[in-house]
Amino acid sequence: QVQLVESGGGLVQAGGSLRLSCAASGRFLRTNTMGWYRQAPGKQRELVAVITSGGTTNYADSVKGRFTISRDNVKNTMALQMNSLKPEDTAVYFCRYYSPAYDYDYWGQGTQVTVSS
Repeated sequence: QVQLVESGGGLVQAGGSLRLSCAASGRFLRTNTMGWYRQAPGKQRELVAVITSGGTTNYADSVKGRFTISRDNVKNTMALQMNSLKPEDTAVYFCRYYSPAYDYDYWGQGTQVTVSS
């Protein structure tokens, strides 16, 4: 199993920045993907950004150029640097760890990000 703990959420004004962190512990796979997802009130959970154990990244169109995902495979951490935040970025942000076949799939508890206009 893998345990994931997010931190770094909070309240920020539009145009501001936040940095989210995800600390992972447990039994890891050599090949895996970590990612950030978010869920706004009344909406489905959506992908924000993912990064593979090899460093390949993918971003939602809505955050490209503003958010940067990174990971440290030695420290077993992942981060999301969020710049130029918009009110529509307001959501609970979740950390996820999963295998290519999704048979190993874990989520964190989430951290709230609120962007005021």
